[in-house]
Amino acid sequence: MEIIDYEMFQVPPRWLFLKITTDEGVVGWGEPLVEGSTRTVKQAVTDLMDQFLMGADPLRIEDNWQSMYRGIFYRGGPILMAAIAGIDQALWDIKGRVLDVPVYDLLGGRTRDRLKVFRWIGGKRPDDVATEAESMVEAGYDVLKIDAAERVAHVDTPDTITHVVDRIAEIRSSVDDDVRIAVDFRGRISVAMAKRLADTIDPYQIMFIEEPTPPEKVSHLPEIAKHTTTPIATGDRLYNRWQFDPVLRDGNVDIVQPNLSHTGGISEVHRIASSAETSGAAVALNCPHGPIAMAAAMQIASCISNFLVLEHGFAIDQNSSSEVYNYIQNDSVFQMEDGYVEIPERPGLGVDIDESTVRDLAQENANWNNPLWRHKDGSVAEW
Repeated sequence: MEIIDYEMFQVPPRWLFLKITTDEGVVGWGEPLVEGSTRTVKQAVTDLMDQFLMGADPLRIEDNWQSMYRGIFYRGGPILMAAIAGIDQALWDIKGRVLDVPVYDLLGGRTRDRLKVFRWIGGKRPDDVATEAESMVEAGYDVLKIDAAERVAHVDTPDTITHVVDRIAEIRSSVDDDVRIAVDFRGRISVAMAKRLADTIDPYQIMFIEEPTPPEKVSHLPEIAKHTTTPIATGDRLYNRWQFDPVLRDGNVDIVQPNLSHTGGISEVHRIASSAETSGAAVALNCPHGPIAMAAAMQIASCISNFLVLEHGFAIDQNSSSEVYNYIQNDSVFQMEDGYVEIPERPGLGVDIDESTVRDLAQENANWNNPLWRHKDGSVAEW
């Protein structure tokens, strides 16, 4: 068996789908993605496919992964690792379909019967967040995640601290105690403010604080950990096992959050999960993307022992006119009940793509760029 063709489809709201075809007619799908850099990732996929994958045996997944990673002298980083991620997902999809088993069976089999999921909720004002939290709990979610704040100065005012605390307090008072709340700092906050915020919100029994520092400053995580008993999570913007290694070795990160479309795909995330287990850390998979990335994340979550929770729903992309589930034929695979989704049993990634819909929607202009935020003095703020 060999790879004879590939296509990419840039679709709303901001996703990139990859289709790889073999000479025996078996097709695999992946989702290579860096939000806001879709066209750049698309070119990187083209370079890797043309240089390493055309004519290759798709079933030799590890050899193909090593060829893509080590065959590039200037390697790593979000663009190349996202390109590798989408290709890797598609290769696992092909292998599962050839052998007629889900990907998790190729990685040792299931370690659980269903998958705990959480839902991100928005809202700028505390009462807005609380209303949405109540709605999500009523729908069946018992793990929720909110953003701590928007723009935060390097050393901000007491009012900023109050605003963050009010958001958390409003949710905590509006839902039962068995509902867990995670708070995402999104790397927007300086180390100085992260220490202060971590200490202030400690009494609210947060499930975890996510990305309390930008990825360039993960060396400061031990310092922040001294100011809180709340578990610390990070990893959305770390792109391979070597970047995760020092974070895990320092012992101050309790939860890692690799992204199946950023971090080298199924192969690399499976390795990172094993390293996290060695360090005593859990895995909360980051996946604010499309259905192929979600399906890949479900495969990993099904077979690792230290899985904690998986991002669910596509609320961050609700500004799109397209319906997420139109891209797949068996949309019941993502159905949530009582805070869980069932483990898929179909071969490969477990989803069947509606290719005609993908092709139709690829005709739309799906370019997306994150906004540029500025502080009151005009300087650029973290988004």
